[in-house]
Amino acid sequence: MESKIYLDYNATTPVDPRAREAMQPYFETAFGNPSAAHALGREAKAALERARETLAGLLGSTDKDEIIFVSSGTEADNLALLGTALAYQERGRHIIASAVEHPAVLESCAALEKRGFSVTVLPVDGEGMLDLEELRRTVRPDTILVSLMHANNETGVLFPLDQVGVLLKERGILFHTDAVQSFGKVPLDVRRVCLDLVSLSAHKIYGPKGVGALYARRGVRLHPLLRGGGQERGRRAGTENVPAIVGLGEAARIMSLEMPHEGERIRRLRDRLEAGVAARIEGVRVNGHESPRLTHTSNLAFDGIEAQTLVAALDLEGIAVSAGSACHVGSVQPSHVLRAMRLKPAQLQGSIRISLGRPTRDADIDRVLEILPPLVARLREHAPAAR
Repeated sequence: MESKIYLDYNATTPVDPRAREAMQPYFETAFGNPSAAHALGREAKAALERARETLAGLLGSTDKDEIIFVSSGTEADNLALLGTALAYQERGRHIIASAVEHPAVLESCAALEKRGFSVTVLPVDGEGMLDLEELRRTVRPDTILVSLMHANNETGVLFPLDQVGVLLKERGILFHTDAVQSFGKVPLDVRRVCLDLVSLSAHKIYGPKGVGALYARRGVRLHPLLRGGGQERGRRAGTENVPAIVGLGEAARIMSLEMPHEGERIRRLRDRLEAGVAARIEGVRVNGHESPRLTHTSNLAFDGIEAQTLVAALDLEGIAVSAGSACHVGSVQPSHVLRAMRLKPAQLQGSIRISLGRPTRDADIDRVLEILPPLVARLREHAPAAR
């Protein structure tokens, strides 16, 4: 078998050697607790603040204290939704999110409903795009928070955050975005877009797993989910994971430097992949292709095939893709994102996600275009519907 081809970068990425090198001292020689007053503690604290300043700058913030370090994008989403809802419930108890949000957002909304909050879930169209007029109609006097992801993790569809931000700022409503999938790949300026809260994660940008961040605009109140020693200015208790935070900061810095040329390179590869699949295989749809998308994400629906079967068959050929979000591995239910887009049943069952990354090369695309057409033909031939 030829060398394996990894095309599941939306699920996770390998740690960049430069980020790993930056982390190393904080496992060994500079291992101090950043809350300690001695030299080792001060050294760790300084590293923490450098990473905080880097992330703030990349988001267009001039205030590094607007960055809160957490364990993951999921925790960032939970803190953004639960933290603000509980802090502002005297002002109102209505929250708006879209139907295609990450489970970390949707499950947080469900938890708030059990606490007596009202949640409106906005639909999307067949291309995964939001209806801004529907959002305007949904806003109520008691709406305190709107949570809309920047880029969808399954389709790559980008929401028009700048237009939403203006609408919500006029009404004094807090605006949160899950930017876990988009951060470092497309620009995001919190001041220009009028964002109050932004969720980030390291392992989507060639940083380590187990660390993320929440941008919270100065003045935004948060009810802490974790209580203890008062770290992160009392907003998230617990000793900070200094090595991982250093890795997050360095990975983000590298992504920002490489974003312009790397994004265009990957767009070319993705477009060649989609054009090659369309030319070689009938009955294929690119989900969300008429909407603005991340350059590295392609969600392909194959008529007459079970996605999990195709993913397994490609894996046997040394090609790693997914049947949707990595958060739903093992689920027999079709993707909630694709259901919200109202795909036909056959397309719901036959959609796979291919996501490209920094190591992806032309030879990888060539190999996929060589393997995929005969594989699809064979699977269709043996599919139960074809008998």
